[in-house]
Amino acid sequence: MLEKIDFRSDTVTLPTTEMKAAMFAAKVGDDVYGEDETVIALENKLSALFNMEAGLFCPSGTMTNQLAIKCFTQPMDEVICDQTAHVYRYEGGGIAYHSMASVRLLHGQRGIITAGMIEPEINEDNIHYPNSTLVVLENTINKGGGSCYTLEQIAPIARLCKNRVLKLHLDGARIFNALSATGDSAADYGQYFDGISVCLSKGLGAPVGSVLLGSKDTIHKARKIRKAFGGGMRQSGFLAAAGIYALDHHVGRLSQDHAHAATLAATLTAADFVDSVMPVETNIVIFKVKSSYTAASIISSLNAKGILCGATGADTVRFVTHLDITSAMIDQAVEIIKNLNPTINS
Repeated sequence: MLEKIDFRSDTVTLPTTEMKAAMFAAKVGDDVYGEDETVIALENKLSALFNMEAGLFCPSGTMTNQLAIKCFTQPMDEVICDQTAHVYRYEGGGIAYHSMASVRLLHGQRGIITAGMIEPEINEDNIHYPNSTLVVLENTINKGGGSCYTLEQIAPIARLCKNRVLKLHLDGARIFNALSATGDSAADYGQYFDGISVCLSKGLGAPVGSVLLGSKDTIHKARKIRKAFGGGMRQSGFLAAAGIYALDHHVGRLSQDHAHAATLAATLTAADFVDSVMPVETNIVIFKVKSSYTAASIISSLNAKGILCGATGADTVRFVTHLDITSAMIDQAVEIIKNLNPTINS
């Protein structure tokens, strides 16, 4: 049976032997009662790392993002974000469902928005308009092909939000990929954001979980909302232990994933079926197929050769590298791409 090389997402990784050992050795308690030592250790570790006051361990990045939005808005408020943002496109309409807020969509460059773009979209105090109360950034940006903000780009947005009394939240789904690419320090983030969602189950390879970071008051409020969302877990220290292990052992290797993505991008750029490839900064490669093909036909042809990947549109395909992808797999994928003869649309 043909072994598949799975580029669909960095969420498909399996815990390493060492990570599983750390999970089995975890000291646990009832986290809803605040008694799980390992969960507390993970929350404290990340809040200290990002220079934030407190943290809250949750099942998913969608939950941490939606908790933040719920904490920072009221019904009839408005959230400002890029039109590609995960909180808008891929969280089940949660902003409307949970927070009853509207969304002001901006059209950034590969998902990156600026203070100059945000400022004219902040509503004045007028009974006809929703209240502009929250800006959400994403780092790295999924739909932007893994594009990432630098702290230099974030700082003016944070100043604008402070001056206009708006909250600023970061969907840090792949924040450690961004830090690896930019060389910025995690500790510097705390001065800019009211909330940060850190995902542990993407680039870092933990099986489950994200942590919401914020002030003590924000996290106190989020903890109660997490309970209402059904996100209160019990002996979740087994999962938190995987997150701690990932932070200690998997951050430094992210540059390898980025190098693998760059190799794939270079190969795809030369492929006959590829029209263009987005610039690659981190571990995501998105390419547009030529008009003779569809994303579905290319994905099917690659799958038949043992490569799994996904579509981001009718004519765009995404590869994501991760810790389960070896250099040998990249070499094999390169040869498959070079020799692929997909069926032309009839």
